[in-house]
Amino acid sequence: MLVTKYLIMSSESNILPSDIAMKIYGSGYDVLVKETCFGVIINGEEEVIEKLLKEIRSLDPAGIFVKDRGFPPGDPRRCRGRRGGGARPGFYMIESESKLLPMISRALASEEECEPVPEKKVRPIPLERLEEIAKED
Repeated sequence: MLVTKYLIMSSESNILPSDIAMKIYGSGYDVLVKETCFGVIINGEEEVIEKLLKEIRSLDPAGIFVKDRGFPPGDPRRCRGRRGGGARPGFYMIESESKLLPMISRALASEEECEPVPEKKVRPIPLERLEEIAKED
């Protein structure tokens, strides 16, 4: 089944849309690639796209985000060249989402650097002690 995905880079990522496009071109996979101001759009068979996504996200796991897209690049229902110009439907949503990506990237990167917090073993309070606490207040 053909799928279309957006790969959107955080503005703080060192990876550019052109870097990703060149990696995809060099992969030899049969996919359609389109660079955008936020990243790249890729269209192809689902299995191939999933393999590519793993390779590409490994370049910057905290800075490259994936979003499904309902229409392939150049689809007349969404292509501004065929609709007479202007922003395509969904552009403003991606624009607003992309402003949050640097914060999300930093949070993901800091989580990877931190050691996991050990779980505390919680013992239940004996019923008598709970009654004493309730009576004190």
